[in-house]
Amino acid sequence: MQNINFLRKSTAVALALALAGCADMSPTERGTATGAGIGAGLGAIIGSATGGGGGNRAAGGAVLGAAAGGLIGNVWSQRMERQKQAMEQATRGTGVQVSQTQDNRLKLDIPSDISFDTGRADIKPNFRPVLEQFAGTLNVNPGTTVTIIGHTDSTGSPAINDPLSLERAAHTRDYLTMRGVQPNRIVVDGRGAREPVAANDDPAGRARNRRVEIYVAERDSRG
Repeated sequence: MQNINFLRKSTAVALALALAGCADMSPTERGTATGAGIGAGLGAIIGSATGGGGGNRAAGGAVLGAAAGGLIGNVWSQRMERQKQAMEQATRGTGVQVSQTQDNRLKLDIPSDISFDTGRADIKPNFRPVLEQFAGTLNVNPGTTVTIIGHTDSTGSPAINDPLSLERAAHTRDYLTMRGVQPNRIVVDGRGAREPVAANDDPAGRARNRRVEIYVAERDSRG
């Protein structure tokens, strides 16, 4: 019973410490903290289950687990952070927005003045250097997957906008695969005009809604 109580306390404390400061942490720190909390809980379980030493063994397991978990969290976060920094540098001054999402994916928001003309899915010349740089970061990070989502403004009917948005995403994928990115790493989708980021009542708002969003995530290695 004493071992079980210690296990519960150590796991709860480790997870609480890991999650408490996440709002103010960098992506790398968040990965480290979360990994440490999970690792501590698993380490305590292993230490207690192996018997002998009671709470001391569980405590030792928690410490070792936290260290290992923190390392695992760091490896993932650092890899994604390096790719984020590379894309920020490659797209500086282009209007492309590079950010880290709440679910730890890398997001590239490509505005219409770079990516596509109104009613067209052909990749514009200004978009090509961005995609070439992006393909380079993907080729040196083969453990990632890519989701490309095309959007349109509200001009035209869904019968026009839905296939147009999907075609924009597909052309973006095709350009990346021509630069060496494996096609099985990429998923495309078209959302038409259903997810605007601005009002469609003026040309500026409609231009913001004609966009492509690209998400990069770590490949799930759990099988």
